[in-house]
Amino acid sequence: MVAKRIIPCLDIRHGRVVKGVNFEGIQDVDDPVSLARFYNESGADELVFYDITASVEGRGLFTDVLERVASEVFIPLTVGGSINTLDDFDRVLKCGADKVSVNSGAIKNPSLIGEAAKRYGDQCVVLSMDVKRVDGKFTLFTAGGRVNTGIDALDWAVRGEAAGAGELVLNSIDTDGVKKGFDIEMLSAFAEKLSIPIIASGGAGCMEDFKTLFETVPKVDAGLAASIFHFKTVNIKDLKDYLIENNIEMRKI
Repeated sequence: MVAKRIIPCLDIRHGRVVKGVNFEGIQDVDDPVSLARFYNESGADELVFYDITASVEGRGLFTDVLERVASEVFIPLTVGGSINTLDDFDRVLKCGADKVSVNSGAIKNPSLIGEAAKRYGDQCVVLSMDVKRVDGKFTLFTAGGRVNTGIDALDWAVRGEAAGAGELVLNSIDTDGVKKGFDIEMLSAFAEKLSIPIIASGGAGCMEDFKTLFETVPKVDAGLAASIFHFKTVNIKDLKDYLIENNIEMRKI
């Protein structure tokens, strides 16, 4: 059995970590560098860094903040935000990222996934998806959940895997920040279609939610969360101990 991963997420806006509910009501949380240092020391398996307004504002990702965050962590770092070209991949990787997350850039240019996988390897390319139910269908959204693309999210994920994405971050807009548990129905549907690792995002509110996630959808490889870790509702070491006690294999701290 492959050990499960616990991944905190830093949503960056104007150089600060922020968090909202259902992608709305954004609140300031902390300095990203100090928070990254905290997670590196707390036993996180990886760290995800999203510049959440880069695409909307039509600018490049905050590389100065990224470089400072990368200098503080010695765990894998996945970075996303306005990744539209191979040059963007190159720039982010040179700033210290281990993996690059692509969302709207791949929608605008579907060949980007395959081109990046060919140049940097599948393991470097992470397909990130913000998904919401629309008329009973899982639908792909962009621009921080503001824009409905009309694209069937399941079909898009299958196409992304075929193109060369090595991993999928699946964020449920319906459960994001609600703290009532991961979107098990959505995750199960995607797990049936895909063979690449899936990182579940959106909805974690307590340690039991991670237990339910890994037991109910065993094909999910990792649980990603933000506010419960940022506000110290859940301690990562305690979470890992709890999951190990419940016979879920975790990476050692």
